[in-house]
Amino acid sequence: MSKLLALVIIGIMVIQLIKPLGWPGLRRRSDFWKLALLAMAAISLTAVLGHWG
Repeated sequence: MSKLLALVIIGIMVIQLIKPLGWPGLRRRSDFWKLALLAMAAISLTAVLGHWG
C-alpha cells in the first residue's frame, strides 16, 4: 500500500512541477515540496497502521 501511495504522490509532484494544480496551497511550481511533506506523513501513517494491524 505504501508503495502505491508513494507512486501516486510522486506522480502528483511531477504534474505540479510541469503545470501547477491550482489547488489551495499549490498554486506555484515551487510548492511541490508541500506534496513531499504530505507523502512522508502519509507513508509514515501507513507504516504505523500496518504494524498495529
